[in-house]
Amino acid sequence: MTLPLFAPFDDPGPDFASLLRRTHPDRRQPAAAAPSGSLDVRHGTTVVALRFADGVVMAGDRRATEGHTIAHRTMEKVFPADRHSAVAIAGAAGPAVEMVRLFQTQLEHYEKVEGVALSLEGKANQLGQMVREHLPMAMQGLAVVPLFAGYDIGRGIGRIFNYDVTGGHYEETEHSATGSGGRDARTTIKLGYRDGMARDDAVELAIEALYEAADEDSATGGPDLVRGIYPLVATVTAEGFDPVAEDEVAARFAALIDRRRAEGRRP
Repeated sequence: MTLPLFAPFDDPGPDFASLLRRTHPDRRQPAAAAPSGSLDVRHGTTVVALRFADGVVMAGDRRATEGHTIAHRTMEKVFPADRHSAVAIAGAAGPAVEMVRLFQTQLEHYEKVEGVALSLEGKANQLGQMVREHLPMAMQGLAVVPLFAGYDIGRGIGRIFNYDVTGGHYEETEHSATGSGGRDARTTIKLGYRDGMARDDAVELAIEALYEAADEDSATGGPDLVRGIYPLVATVTAEGFDPVAEDEVAARFAALIDRRRAEGRRP
C-alpha cells in the first residue's frame, strides 16, 4: 500500500473526510435512494443526554423499528466519539451507524495529524458538517439526527449539542433528547432535573426518562426483563467515556418498577 502524496496547496490536512474524497471520490458520493415509503428502513428511536456535576450522562433505548414492526431489540445507539465525548443516534439506522464510524475515524485522524485532540466545539462542528452532507438522503426520508455530548477539558464542564437535519447544531445548557420518544423523555427530565446533580441521580433520571418514553411511544423500547435487555447508559467526565455496567442499569430499572408498584401505579 502506497501512502498518498499531496502538494502543499492541495493537502487535506487533518480532515479525514476530505482525504477520503481525494483518494476515493466514488466512496463518499451519496447514492440515489428511492422514496422512503418504498423501503423497509430500520430506524433508531429515543436518546437522551443531561449534565451533572462531573460531566454528562447519555442514554439510549435498544429498539429499532421498520414501520410498525420491531426490527431489532438490541441495537446500540450510544457510542464513544473519542475519549472525552460521546454520540447517540436517532433516525435511519444504517446511515446513522456509518456516520458515527466516520466521525470516530475523523477525530482519531485529526489527533494523529495535529498531535492534539480537537476541541469539543470543533468536534460538534465536524459532526454538523457530516449531517449537512447527508441532507440529500434526509430529503428522501433517510434522516439522521444525532445527539453529541462531552467533557470540555478547558472549561471543566459537560456540554451537550443537538442537531437538525440540515446540520445546524445548538448547545443545550442542561439536557436534551431526540427521536420519536424525545418529547416524553424531555418532559420527564425537565421535571426531575436539578443543577449540579450527582452522577447516580443523573443516571437514575436518564433511566426514568427512557422508561416514560417507552410507556408513551411504541417505537421506544423499555426494559425487557424476560430477555435481559436494557437501555445503554454512559457517562463522560474528566476521566473519559465510561459505560454504566448492565448490572447497575438492570438494578435501577428493577428499583424503579418496585417504586411504581409501591406507589400504586402500574409499572
